[in-house]
Amino acid sequence: MTFEPIMAGKSCIISDQSGSGKTLAYLLPLIQRLRQEELQGLSKPSPQSPRVVILAPTAELASQVLNTCRSFSKSGVPFRSMVVTGGFRQRTQLENLRQELDVLIATPGRFMFLIKEGYLQLTNLKCAVLDEVDILFNDEDFETAFQCLINSSPIITQYLFVTATLPMDIYNKLIESFPDCELVTGPGMHRTSPGLEEVLVDCSGDETAEKSPDTAFLNKKNALLQLMERSPVPKTIVFCNKIDSCRKVENALKRFDRKGFAIKILPFHAALDQESRLANMKEFRSSKVEDVSLFLVCTDRASRGIDFEGVDHVVLFDYPRDPSEYVRRVGRTARGAGGKGKAFIFVVGKQVSLARRVMERNSKGHPLHDVPSILT
Repeated sequence: MTFEPIMAGKSCIISDQSGSGKTLAYLLPLIQRLRQEELQGLSKPSPQSPRVVILAPTAELASQVLNTCRSFSKSGVPFRSMVVTGGFRQRTQLENLRQELDVLIATPGRFMFLIKEGYLQLTNLKCAVLDEVDILFNDEDFETAFQCLINSSPIITQYLFVTATLPMDIYNKLIESFPDCELVTGPGMHRTSPGLEEVLVDCSGDETAEKSPDTAFLNKKNALLQLMERSPVPKTIVFCNKIDSCRKVENALKRFDRKGFAIKILPFHAALDQESRLANMKEFRSSKVEDVSLFLVCTDRASRGIDFEGVDHVVLFDYPRDPSEYVRRVGRTARGAGGKGKAFIFVVGKQVSLARRVMERNSKGHPLHDVPSILT
């Protein structure tokens, strides 16, 4: 669906459910187009001036896109890609920018720094991709970076806005700025995977018992430990709303298995430095150790476009604040064609009826929340 408009240089909104292959959907036609323009003598790579810029909300997603680019380049059309993010290896990043460059993948803050300091020019830019665009717009600093991108780019630059969820306010912002934008959407938009089984776990406790955040946490912790004992699986992602909640879950899991033989806990949130996060992510994704259950305990940082293979269970330890995050979290399992997995939704009090309504909509194949009328 994306090949024809991208090859024609049209700006597009590209949207479909998690795990549907959106990274391939924009990268493959872009790389093919770059190669064709090169063969026709219309453009070529140059130092400090990429032909494609991809903005991603997190360093982890940026690294994932880089790995995909490199796998294409090794086995298909050769092209040069690099990633620039905050955190580490800054000197290496600046040195690499001085070489010929086709695709630059960046987080917004680092992108702004490179533009302002003169390390990066966009005179050669053919296409700008905003990956997970709704998440990018949630960052209050992003709109400044976006305006900087538009002002620094040639007027004929193509824009691709990629997302698993397309709330009305984001759609309206994009169409207001890019009225000729073409909407390319798959059938799973705002829907959960058909291979996903959702399990509601009511952690409200006894009606006569005292209700407080502490008792709610205790009930959810007990439910998690029972799930571990009854249904041990190789890989589980546990989502919490806050870093403090993540740490409490990590401690509860560690106390449950002090020797660390049966389970391994891998935290993933903003309180960890970037290298630790990337190392934990790599171990979780690549590990094939038998007889050990891996638990990635994380905030929504891990739901933002990160591609996981072989995740058996997702646990929503804390109920998400936003319907879009529900879709993203449960979308870390049952990914791709024929993918299967379970999502355990821990709820207390008023969350019980809310979760039931969401799951009922999902079972009927309805989108989780409003979508642009052009999609209905």
